[in-house]
Amino acid sequence: MQVTKLTTISFAVAAALAVSACGKKEEPAADKAAGGAPAAETVKIGFAAPLTGPQAHYGEEYKNGVTLAIEDANAEKPTIGGKPVTFELDAQDDQADPKTATQLAQKFVDDKVVGIIGHFNSGCAIPASKIYSDAGIPMIAMATSPVFTSQGFKNTFRSMTSDTQQGSVMGKFVVDTLKAKKVVIVDDRTAYGQGLADEFEKAVKAAGGEVAKREFTNDKATDFAAILTSIKGVGPDVIFYGGADAQSAPMAKQMKRLGLKAPLISGEMTKTPTFLQLAGKEAEGSIASLAGLPLDQMPKGKDYEARYKARFKMDVATYSPYGYDATRALIQAMKDANSSDPKAYMPVLAKIKYSGVTSSNWTYDDKGDLKDGGITVYKVEGGQWKVMQTIGGGAASAAPAAASAAQ
Repeated sequence: MQVTKLTTISFAVAAALAVSACGKKEEPAADKAAGGAPAAETVKIGFAAPLTGPQAHYGEEYKNGVTLAIEDANAEKPTIGGKPVTFELDAQDDQADPKTATQLAQKFVDDKVVGIIGHFNSGCAIPASKIYSDAGIPMIAMATSPVFTSQGFKNTFRSMTSDTQQGSVMGKFVVDTLKAKKVVIVDDRTAYGQGLADEFEKAVKAAGGEVAKREFTNDKATDFAAILTSIKGVGPDVIFYGGADAQSAPMAKQMKRLGLKAPLISGEMTKTPTFLQLAGKEAEGSIASLAGLPLDQMPKGKDYEARYKARFKMDVATYSPYGYDATRALIQAMKDANSSDPKAYMPVLAKIKYSGVTSSNWTYDDKGDLKDGGITVYKVEGGQWKVMQTIGGGAASAAPAAASAAQ
């Protein structure tokens, strides 16, 4: 017994001398990063949008903005709760399909992401939001349907204006500015397209315009000959389409070929470079709206544009600045709350005051809708989207071009 005790003491003394010679006790490798600094804790943020299929161009550009935001945040060496953190993006393809979206939502919950940027489509964001709400995970979606933030959930926030804001502006615009008296509306029956068309119709009627006809198609259609032939008989001043550029572009081409003189009016899913490419010369005269100021008039738009081009070797299209700001707002809420726990930072996000690329006053109302909700109206001239008018949201600094009356 005595030998065992002495041997134990000898080992203890040897260990103490070793620690003294090194200056400190060796830390486990898992707790250290390069250079001996504490390893950063990984904070995972989920992202969901269509990354394949006909809407992939929307999702990829959206994801680029989110990626740039996370890279910028990590470059700032962030700390939360006194510890270094690294933000990590978990990007998933929901294929613009509600069923896939809900499956991904459950996967994100199981993987313990702390927040969601997305979903892109209203039809995906609305059913997924219930799953995130039940799990207490905040989501900042691109979805514009009024339903998204009207469900009574505390976790739903927007990246852009809602269809209520955009549709009401455009309905009034076509009556008051374009002097359109007879309006025809077509939508794709998606939560986005129908929702935008519904709000547009309300605003047209409120402004004293007539909705002479309402038609619908679907988000896979490309042949609109029957619908447009029926519409031609009405003699509309404008034709409004609620839906994506995969449908609005062939619709614009077929309108011109059938001899329809009315311009095509649509929302932000038409205000894309893809629409110009698909519609070609028949895009000329088409009009579309988009949330906020034009990129070169956004508070930090020029800087963002330059850095985006340098990073991704392409131009900013439509959605990436909003994805960037949504991600930075989410991260700021965590830093302000000094916690990445959704329960701790979600109330802070609801009251966030963030100055970003798209707005110097990124704040939410009690539903999760953005308060700073300006709309810019664009028209295709010379094969390019040109600003016609910016309405609200700090538009006083804009220099809108005179709007052309509907022919």
